[in-house]
Amino acid sequence: MRSTSRLFAVVKSERFLTPGNPTGLTGLLTHPAPRSQLIYLYSSTLDKLSKIPEHSVYRQSAEAITKQRLNIINGFKPPGYEKWVQRAKQKINEHPNVFGKDREPSTVFMSAQLTEERDQRDVQWDNKKQPAGLEGTRTAEERTQQSAVVTKAAFTPEADIVQWENEPPLEASQIAEIEDQIGAGLIEEIIQVAEGENQLVDTILESRSWEDLEEKPPQGQWDYFARDQHTPGTQEPPKAKS
Repeated sequence: MRSTSRLFAVVKSERFLTPGNPTGLTGLLTHPAPRSQLIYLYSSTLDKLSKIPEHSVYRQSAEAITKQRLNIINGFKPPGYEKWVQRAKQKINEHPNVFGKDREPSTVFMSAQLTEERDQRDVQWDNKKQPAGLEGTRTAEERTQQSAVVTKAAFTPEADIVQWENEPPLEASQIAEIEDQIGAGLIEEIIQVAEGENQLVDTILESRSWEDLEEKPPQGQWDYFARDQHTPGTQEPPKAKS
């Protein structure tokens, strides 16, 4: 199904997938920079997971899968990658207030996209610039508070004049190889899963679900579900202890 679906995506020059074209899955379009997006998401997820205690089974599982997939993504470099890295690092060093210190070039994609989105929000439907300080029905104070939860760097005055060059695209054959190694569908589907995991870690951190229950369960309550206690269909479950 994966290979058949990808055949519906229009290929440019028989070498690169065309961003925005259908993937063959309804509502899912070809991503413009899947490698950068996944590196950003996986790096962010691992950073969040480090805040969860090491004994947490969820952390151990999510961390192992995330590291494995990040290693796979890092193993593929698009054509012209090395020269792009040199240009990107120079740009980062020239504008540390925008990108931060020691920022990896491949993770800048999201910040650059946020800057572009800000430019689009400054334009009304009739393509005329809005009056200074206005944006839709929100006040300047509301916009300041809401923008703080995204990325401060992308909303600095200096960010408006920085022209960021996105990472070169992967070849279609490279994307197919990544999809085969990860084995979780199209790379766009892999991105969706990574986004969901990244959001789930926030929920786990907020709920602190690794902590013990406030009300302890009765002794033996979960014995029936232990693998060494009962195999479904072979014997009756042990009676609950009173």
